[in-house]
Amino acid sequence: MDQPSGRSFMQVLCEKYSPENFPYRRGPGMGVHVPATPQGSPMKDRLNLPSVLVLNSCGITCAGDENEIAAFCAHVSELDLSDNKLEDWHEVSKIVSNVPHLEFLNLSSNPLSLSVLERRCAGSFAGVRKLVLNNSKASWETVHTILQELPDLEELFLCLNDYETVSCSPVCCQSLKLLHITDNNLQDWTEIRKLGIMFPSLDTLILANNNLTTIEESEDSLARLFPNLRSINLHKSGLHCWEDIDKLNSFPKLEEVKLLGIPLLQSYTTEERRKLLIARLPSIIKLNGSIVADGEREDSERFFIRYYMEFPEEEVPFRYHELVTKYGKLEPLAVVDLRPQSSVKVEVHFQDKVEEMSIRLDQTVAELKKHLKTVVQLSTSNMLLFYLDQEAPFGPEEMKYSSRALHSYGIRDGDKIYVEPRTK
Repeated sequence: MDQPSGRSFMQVLCEKYSPENFPYRRGPGMGVHVPATPQGSPMKDRLNLPSVLVLNSCGITCAGDENEIAAFCAHVSELDLSDNKLEDWHEVSKIVSNVPHLEFLNLSSNPLSLSVLERRCAGSFAGVRKLVLNNSKASWETVHTILQELPDLEELFLCLNDYETVSCSPVCCQSLKLLHITDNNLQDWTEIRKLGIMFPSLDTLILANNNLTTIEESEDSLARLFPNLRSINLHKSGLHCWEDIDKLNSFPKLEEVKLLGIPLLQSYTTEERRKLLIARLPSIIKLNGSIVADGEREDSERFFIRYYMEFPEEEVPFRYHELVTKYGKLEPLAVVDLRPQSSVKVEVHFQDKVEEMSIRLDQTVAELKKHLKTVVQLSTSNMLLFYLDQEAPFGPEEMKYSSRALHSYGIRDGDKIYVEPRTK
């Protein structure tokens, strides 16, 4: 049978991992010694093959000699063939069927949508636990065939495949724990619910960068659809109402949520977003990648009560009443202005006269003297200033440094400044 044109898997393997290009490294799983190569093989007696093979972007179009693949890849557990030119599932099957311990396979960005995956070919994938088909444009028919032949599949990556709908498999995949299906165009919840039907054991669902607009499902139905879901990623979805966030509480085992970049949260501050989300999701222990500590949860729930306490009754969420039952009705927090004062009112004492004045604290002692010239009828060079803090126990302090700013003295309303003529 004629070999397809292009570079073969074995050709690239020999080039990349030959002793000349890949110096021998000792240690478990780092090298393999083959005492005799297949008849007619151009390879030497030894290839330095790690258990993890990375052959991405190498222009691979076909498998090459299957006997050689079997001889040299018996110990390989992970294989990255992303961004090659594999378009025939039969060629992929030739490679995978001769790697008996393969558990991880990355076929991203290969034009595999150009061929049909037959079940007899898919059977060669049986031991694979993690399969990556990002940007392969794999059809749902292909995905279904794979699911029927991979009884131990735990993680499946289907990103960037232009899916607008989900086609249900005739058979449930009980083994799948993680589904990564970001950057598609799944807008309708009726499509997402099919994933729950197909993957009832799903632990992690990553739906980022899909324009999902709402979660149209009853609470009881959500609990049945995703009974084991522990983590969900809805970054940059189209969710725009708090009712959709509340529905996440229906997943009985949910403890991690990612919700950045959704329309609902755009009008809130960073603090408001996090605290309002934490308060509405009482079971989560991690939000947007950060652990929710017990202290942060209590702060957020108290914040939630105060946030909604002035809202009309018809706009107050049910969660508000739950938290009032927990903490009671709280008083509004006092508003404290922590900005430094820009001016103060002080008493200026000169001889027997006392005058109340407002002075700017950003000016210097020299500038204050100029301001007082007309009040005390003394030149600045003939003027001594003393500052008396009304609470200080040590008496007046001479303001002797002309360039010193007034705010550095800690002057407050009601303090006193004494002016005296300089004695010769």
